[in-house]
Amino acid sequence: MTHTHPTPDLDQLKPAGTRRSGKREFIVNVFLRHEGHLSADDLVELIRREDSRISRATVYRALQWMEEAGIARKVDFGEGRFRFEHSYRHPRHFHLICKSCGRSFEFLSSDIEASIEEVASARAFTAHQSVVQIYGACEACRTGRTEAAEPVPSEVLFARDALRIAIATERSGLEFYSRAAAVSRNRRGRAVFERLAREEREHLEKLEARYQRLVAQDPQLESRPTFLFFKGAANGLFAAGAEDLARGLDDRKALMLAVRCERTSHRFFRRYAGQFEDTEGRRIFFEFANEEREHLEVLIRAYRALSGRRGRARASRRAPTRSRAQA
Repeated sequence: MTHTHPTPDLDQLKPAGTRRSGKREFIVNVFLRHEGHLSADDLVELIRREDSRISRATVYRALQWMEEAGIARKVDFGEGRFRFEHSYRHPRHFHLICKSCGRSFEFLSSDIEASIEEVASARAFTAHQSVVQIYGACEACRTGRTEAAEPVPSEVLFARDALRIAIATERSGLEFYSRAAAVSRNRRGRAVFERLAREEREHLEKLEARYQRLVAQDPQLESRPTFLFFKGAANGLFAAGAEDLARGLDDRKALMLAVRCERTSHRFFRRYAGQFEDTEGRRIFFEFANEEREHLEVLIRAYRALSGRRGRARASRRAPTRSRAQA
């Protein structure tokens, strides 16, 4: 399947000591136009369809160059030969590999990434590349049903999952701020919670409409397997905070909890937005990260204002006591 990818600046990416090559640039562009995992022979065939004068050796050298430049990543699916996938502005991902039909399925998981980083940090190890491959049987091979739908680019699945996660997070945020506004006894704190609840509701309506437009482009999109996994994706990043709020918190602690939830949400969406190339999913995550940053700033100001008033109130209560002691 072909797909349009941004062309990298090869002068910036090229390994030290290498020179510019027109043939190499042509091979890189052909490689980036095709999705999936290509063997060296697959790429040779694609190149020769467009220019039969390019030799197999030239393609092999270009593949090695792309590896060194960070444009291609070598993967081993246990077939007795290597395959290559895009790594230029393409996030770290993992694979499910069917031992029956040999097909592979990509997925992203922030939980696996966090575990890898935790283990590496504990050993003072700097990880440059990680490979997680899960072998088993795909649904089609296990059930005997053939998949009629043509695979779609991972960018489309990422956009769908990005919207699903954003919608779930917005719903959990709406519940959190609505509940916080209802229990808040501080006027300013309640006004902040009410304002954020309104903004969550408005943004939720826009996200849901955006999701429906995306699904309309592919009627089978909703039933396609999940691509992006992380704990709490289904319930939203504010779900745990809403549960804590239901147990009863004062205004100051509720604001602290809101700050923590917004900061976690901002970091998550910002991190994933920065990993993908310029796709719909990336734009969704950047938009959401920016909104969470704005909410975070509002909450921090409200928290500081509330803490300042409480500090002044405590100081004023202590002042008469000191005066009587002096008298």
